[in-house]
Amino acid sequence: MTLPQTMNHVSANGAGGPEVLVMATSPLPEPKADEVLIRVMAAGVNRPDIAQRMGHYPPPPGASKLIGLEVSGEVVALGPEADGFAIGDRVCALTNGGGYAEYCTAPTAQTLPWPAGYDAIRAAALPETYFTVWANLFMAGRLRAGESVLIHGGSSGIGVTAIQLAREIGATVYVTGGSEAKCEACVKLGAAAAINYRTADFADEISRITERRGVDVVLDMVGAPYTSRNLKSLAMDGRLVQIAFLEGSKVESLDLLPIMVKRLVFTGSTMRPRTTAQKGEIAAELRATVWPMLDAGRAGPVIHATFPLAEAARAHAMMESSAHIGKIMLRVSD
Repeated sequence: MTLPQTMNHVSANGAGGPEVLVMATSPLPEPKADEVLIRVMAAGVNRPDIAQRMGHYPPPPGASKLIGLEVSGEVVALGPEADGFAIGDRVCALTNGGGYAEYCTAPTAQTLPWPAGYDAIRAAALPETYFTVWANLFMAGRLRAGESVLIHGGSSGIGVTAIQLAREIGATVYVTGGSEAKCEACVKLGAAAAINYRTADFADEISRITERRGVDVVLDMVGAPYTSRNLKSLAMDGRLVQIAFLEGSKVESLDLLPIMVKRLVFTGSTMRPRTTAQKGEIAAELRATVWPMLDAGRAGPVIHATFPLAEAARAHAMMESSAHIGKIMLRVSD
């Protein structure tokens, strides 16, 4: 296969708002020994992309400085130690960076085949959210059948994924959302109840709905303003899993007594700094447990909007508005 010498990509012209995103040209990346080179067909837009654009989430050493953590496309080259894939395979991948481009590399351990019947947009919507939800809600949070979970931001890309996967394994799902439309969308996806956080206190509502028992797991991306109420909302032996701090990480006053009294676990994680081996473990579990659901047409991504790669700034502006339900995507090529 003859590859071009250069590619188009989105570059951040300094740290700032969506307007700093501009199109640029650079040489194709070269796959490392255990990597594949992907001709990108679609890429997902995620909250960490916003943080990187603003200068708050720098790529780890050795990773591409370009924005973009998930792609789908066609394998066009293989590193000398890359196995499990062949030239021409249609794949999606959790990248370490570089997704907003016509070509991108990814370790084979972080690369997965397209589920049956998927197109490029739906395949590219999978890696970042599904890796994050599986690692945090099921591996760290240990959510199991018969348990209950409160998912904040239920209409986000993370939220709609978490709702569906939790429902699939037999858990009872409660969510918070910022409008009646978002709450209705979450119920349609399988939430047993959706709480509009603008009109009700979620901790009071969880206490009422569960008859004061609380939930087994809370998945939170809001941070400081929710922490004390998250602890209040947990049942005995409950687990609070923190995956982001959209409204800050510093709590000025917090009573930690519930952690002792209810034997709670408070944990959290980030995805990007994990090693390839660690991400590979998550990918293996997804392929064994979640990909059969996707192949069967269940628990798939919800696509809110798709923009051309050159309009990445508009995609970022939409994400920052929080007006979306599900995923915002970039179309790169056919």
